[in-house]
Amino acid sequence: MSEKGLRTRRVAELVRAELSRLLITEFQDDASGLLTVTRVEMTPDLLTARVFLSVFGAPDPAALLDRIERAKGGLRRALASRIELKYNPELFFVLDPGPGHQDRIDQLIEETKRHGR
Repeated sequence: MSEKGLRTRRVAELVRAELSRLLITEFQDDASGLLTVTRVEMTPDLLTARVFLSVFGAPDPAALLDRIERAKGGLRRALASRIELKYNPELFFVLDPGPGHQDRIDQLIEETKRHGR
């Protein structure tokens, strides 16, 4: 892997860890369920970060995502104060389809086992 690719991955992991801490303190409560930053994908120039979130137990994950989007400016400022980078990346938050998809597959497997007996 190139040095630039390695740096991109290291910065993405650093952003993921700090955003995880910030989101838990700012947004996680009984109504929001369990909020997790599953991964962060950085552009090679480190100017943009796509932040993948999984939400378990929330009645409306899209509403939580909307709250986070509205607070994006404050999250960027807090991130900039915690991570020393040349440029503070633009943040884009999306719900990670992976965990929900995996749960659905597990549910279908269990149903198949029950009906196969």
